[in-house]
Amino acid sequence: MRRPAPLPASPEQESAPAQPPLPLRGRRETSPPAGDADETAPIDPIDPVGGVPEAEDGQGAEVTSGDVWRAARARRKALRAEIRRFTQRSRRRRIIWLSSIGVAVLVLLGSVLVAYSPLFAVEKITVAGTKALDAKEVEKALAGQLGTPLALVDQSAVKAALVKFPLIETYALEARPPHDLTVRIVERTPIGVIKSDAGYTLVDAAGVALSTTSAQPAGQPLLDIGAAPGSAVFENAGLVVRSLPADVRARLTGVRASTPDDVTLTLDGKVAIVWGSAEKSAEKALALTRVMKAKPDARSYDVSSPAVPLAG
Repeated sequence: MRRPAPLPASPEQESAPAQPPLPLRGRRETSPPAGDADETAPIDPIDPVGGVPEAEDGQGAEVTSGDVWRAARARRKALRAEIRRFTQRSRRRRIIWLSSIGVAVLVLLGSVLVAYSPLFAVEKITVAGTKALDAKEVEKALAGQLGTPLALVDQSAVKAALVKFPLIETYALEARPPHDLTVRIVERTPIGVIKSDAGYTLVDAAGVALSTTSAQPAGQPLLDIGAAPGSAVFENAGLVVRSLPADVRARLTGVRASTPDDVTLTLDGKVAIVWGSAEKSAEKALALTRVMKAKPDARSYDVSSPAVPLAG
């Protein structure tokens, strides 16, 4: 297919002098084939504004290694900026977590240092829960802990000081910053006295000797138990005594038992109570209270079967 013929030139173009074509940069000019001179469209020159910048000598600017290095540096800088932008939230969370952990560690270390410092030394010892014991005597026995930081109170030394008091069954230490140490004591509950050549020995339900006197202590029943302290017979008799109502316990003058199932109590030296074993002692105590109210003048009571208490 042949190209259309060029349009005829305007009068202005015909009168204007012919301008030689601008040379092409970066390309070698080639002459069209001789046979196609009239059929080839004119070649427009490349606009220097959008092309390769010209150097001062008229030649194209060459790319140097410095340009490459600067371009690579700019690219790395832009990449780092993008990474920081996309990881900003995770970095913020990490900073918050690390800050929280650091504050917690500092608070913990500060608390430990303060707790073990003389700022929290023991200056006052308070003994609570004593009835038969003299609290002042117990405080005096623990005076060696004065001046010791609350966190460094010697547990073994406290135990060695309190073991000298047989009436103490259990104890607990309570630190009350900044300077108070409270010792809560649970005393042993005596159940009666055992008569021997040495006198009257006050014992608790476990058979632990609390004290020995030449005369029978007031309000303490005489124990006639056919077994040594610590045996099943002795333990059952002790449980029965500890389960008695307060008004009945105040009238108790004697406890007798030869087996774990035949515990017998004596009130006021003349009223007998057949209790039996220590099982269902709470029900037996309630049954005894009811039958004693119903028949206060009876000389004996049998609550070995709490469902059917008897009075005689």
